[in-house]
Amino acid sequence: MMKLSKLEYKIDYRFKNKDLLEEACRHSSFVNEQPETHTPGMSMRDNERLEFLGDAVLNLVVGHMLMDRYPEMPEGDLSRMRAHLVNESELASVAREIDLGDFLLLGKGESQSNGREKKSILADAFEAVIAAIYLDGGFDAAFHFVRGRFSAKVLGTTAPVSRADYKSRLQEIVQTTHKVMPTYQVIGESGPDHDKTFAVRITVCDLEAEGVGKSKKTAEQDAARRILKLLENCCPPR
Repeated sequence: MMKLSKLEYKIDYRFKNKDLLEEACRHSSFVNEQPETHTPGMSMRDNERLEFLGDAVLNLVVGHMLMDRYPEMPEGDLSRMRAHLVNESELASVAREIDLGDFLLLGKGESQSNGREKKSILADAFEAVIAAIYLDGGFDAAFHFVRGRFSAKVLGTTAPVSRADYKSRLQEIVQTTHKVMPTYQVIGESGPDHDKTFAVRITVCDLEAEGVGKSKKTAEQDAARRILKLLENCCPPR
């Protein structure tokens, strides 16, 4: 428990039930190497159940933070931003910030194969720690912990879709600078019904471009992306 007290210091949370924190640090490889016991109340669990709960708590908190940060952003953009913030690599990076790997209980095989640095193990354990805090101190405690680790990331990120939404960018540009609207026309379809490919032609500012995609919307985005490049070179603002 002395070692776990150092982890409590790093995460700035003092557990009432320290068994929860130990469970959060207990990898399945460690549990599998322990001798079985049939003594009531002596079963040892790995951190996978806590990981499951922590994933839900993490997504809720980060989703809440994103909605506060971007009150006008639609659901699809928020979902993509959240997915970018809580992927395995990001979670492993946050876990390393608190040296979580040093506190993990691993089996001999995982220890010898550098398991304390594996992204999957670190990310899962980090989610388990979130769940342990949630169960021990309630949602407010978990929210405070997650916010402390993700505030800078939320403030510093921009929606990936905003850079990829070529149709919206194009419409904003041409309406503002050229007072016209782009037109889209489906000019072809190919492939079977379950795997079609669409071709779309866009016309704006006396320019044309064609795009392709597995749906009409993605084909339109591709066409808008191509016409944006042409506009940069061929159609200066009036």
